[in-house]
Amino acid sequence: MPGYGIVGPTEGSGLLPWGWARERLTLSHDYWLATVWPNGRPHVTPVWGVWRDDALWFSCSRRSRKARNLDVNPRVVATTDDPANPVIVEGEAQGLERASIAAFAGWCDTKYGTDYGVAFFGDPSNACFRIDVTSVFGIDGQDFTGSPTKWVFSR
Repeated sequence: MPGYGIVGPTEGSGLLPWGWARERLTLSHDYWLATVWPNGRPHVTPVWGVWRDDALWFSCSRRSRKARNLDVNPRVVATTDDPANPVIVEGEAQGLERASIAAFAGWCDTKYGTDYGVAFFGDPSNACFRIDVTSVFGIDGQDFTGSPTKWVFSR
C-alpha cells in the first residue's frame, strides 16, 4: 500500500494469522459484493452469505444485476460488513449444482435463523454461487500501518 506508511511484515503487530480473517469472514452478517457490468461499469450490492470451506457462498435472483453480470464475467470482489477490520476476498464466482445448493441452504438457514430450505434456494428463479478465492486482504483497525496482510491461494 504505497504512500500509507505501512511497516514491514515483522514490524507493528506483524502479519495477521489466517484464523483472524477466517473468523471475520465467518461472523460477518452481510457481505458487500462487487461485480462488473458487461460495459465495464462497477456494481456493488450487499448480500447474505456463508463462509465455508475457504469460499464465500451466496445467492440472489437469477434476474438480478449481479447474477447477469456474473454470467458474463465471473470475477468478483466481496468484503465483510465491518469497515474497521475489513476482510476483502477476490476470486471467481461459480454457479452451484443441486447437491451443493442443498448444503448451502442448510448453512444459510442455520446462520440466519430462517427456514427457506432447498425449495427456495434451488428454485429456478434463484441463482446460488461459490466464490473460488484467489486472494484475501485484511487490516486490523487497531494497527492500520502494522497489520495489512494478503493471503494468496492457488487454484
